This record gives sequence, structure tokens and C-alpha cells, in this order.
Amino acid sequence: MKIIVMGASGHGQVVADVLFQMWTKGREMEIVGFLDDDASLTGTRVMGLNVLGKLADLPAMPHDCIILGIGDNAVRARLYAELTGAGKRFATAIHPSAVLAPDVVVSQGAVLCAGTVINTGGRVGENAILNTCASVDHHSVLGAHSHVAPGVHLAGNVRVGEGALVGIGSCAVPGISIGAWSVVGAGTAVIRDVPERATVGGVPAKPLA
Repeated sequence: MKIIVMGASGHGQVVADVLFQMWTKGREMEIVGFLDDDASLTGTRVMGLNVLGKLADLPAMPHDCIILGIGDNAVRARLYAELTGAGKRFATAIHPSAVLAPDVVVSQGAVLCAGTVINTGGRVGENAILNTCASVDHHSVLGAHSHVAPGVHLAGNVRVGEGALVGIGSCAVPGISIGAWSVVGAGTAVIRDVPERATVGGVPAKPLA
């Protein structure tokens, strides 16, 4: 299976490393290289992989599927919609060190980084990111295009809405709903529901904007 990583910056390199670690554990795949809209990267090598061109060059590149290595949720969601609409297949990247209960469901295009944990009943939506050493307890759901940052801890029955960003080192008590396209600041303790498109931060979480 030939995979192209869309985006060669920091998060794209993390995604490529997850794929590489999967390959070392016996997954049959070939990481073809990166595509990135930074023209200065075209023709260079990143992590030993070629930067083949810009995102728009994808149709000319031999591949079986792609994965988005872009941290910005809105940009990632837009590209996902465009590319699925064009019939592109998406890989799913799960680091070998991730610990998942047998009934966890991970949707296409999602990225689960090193040290992540998802307990029974967990669900990860399309194109979502569960970043390094984040944990998701029982029956919690991460919406499509959401990003749960490194070191976040979500208790049981937490709902993270579509496109929401839960910042590094945050936590949420059981049963909380974090609304679609909301932002939870770094180190926040979420003890009440967060409305859609809200920005909260602090201990406990309070509206910031």
C-alpha cells in the first residue's frame, strides 16, 4: 500500500513517524513521501522522505491512499472533504505503542500517536488526532476532525465535538460535552459542558472569548 503524507511540517513528520513505526512492526506499506504547499521544500528530503511537490500535485503521484499531516483542524477538515469528494482513500495511523480496548472504533484518516490509550467503548471520528500520551476513558467519543493534544486526559463518557481542539495537558471530568469547533486552552480543567465554538481556559474552565 503506497501512502502519501499531506503536509511535511511538524505534525506531518509525527504522522510519518507513526506510519514508519507501523511498518517496522510488519504492516505492509510504503511511505511514498510528502506533499506540502511550502514551495521551498519541494525537492528536499524530510525524515529521509522526498517532498514531492505541492498538495495540488497529488493526482500525478502514484499512491493507493493518503493521510493528512496538518494540525489545523479547519484546514484538515476542508482538505478531507475535498479529497473524499474526489474519491481518495485515507489511511489510518495507529502507533504500535497505543493501547486500545478490543471494541474501540477508529475511523479512516485518524491518527493515534505514541503512548495513547483508549478504553472500552471509545470512538474516534474520521480525520481526528489523538496526540502523544493522551488518554480517553470508557465510552468517550472524539468527533471528526477534532484534535486531542498531548497529555490530555478525558474521563468516561466525554464527548468531543467535530473540529474541537482540546489543548495540551487539559483534562475533563466524566460526562462532559465539549462542543463542535470549540477550543479548550492548555492545562484547562473542564468540569462543565463547553458550548459550540466557545474558547475556554483555566482551572476550572471559564470563557476566554
